[in-house]
Amino acid sequence: MSTIKIRPIELNDNKALAAIIREVLVEMGVPKVGTAYEDKALDMMYETYNESRGAYFVVECDGSVLGGAGIAPLENGEEDVCELQKMYVSSKMRGKGVGRQLMEICLSKAKEEGFESCYLETMPYMESAKKLYGKVGFEPLEKPMGDTGHYNCQEWMIKKL
Repeated sequence: MSTIKIRPIELNDNKALAAIIREVLVEMGVPKVGTAYEDKALDMMYETYNESRGAYFVVECDGSVLGGAGIAPLENGEEDVCELQKMYVSSKMRGKGVGRQLMEICLSKAKEEGFESCYLETMPYMESAKKLYGKVGFEPLEKPMGDTGHYNCQEWMIKKL
């Protein structure tokens, strides 16, 4: 039986995590511009989330990194709002409750860091992700918040913590 664990990101996770995230983005048909695909942070996730009030957690199965999710202050947003960022899980891990566990860990960390709300951006056709976000209490917004640079993400959601 496979051993699945969720843990804080480590420096040596960067390469595998970037590959998994890009693989999932391509699989989902996400544009390579105006989305997480082109983020400079994607190749240095450990360094990016090791900053003040940020955190990133990886899904590991039998020693392989197969996804992750993080929180960070919303870029050019209100101080009490964080963003759920780069939540992507390999197709091998989907349907096992891993996404929900990742999200709950991130939201718990956000509360611990003093955030009052959590914002996210997604694509209209990511139905499974949107369904999960709704189950956890995220509600749709009519327009984006902050300035993430992800102009191709056309749906926005928020949750009070």
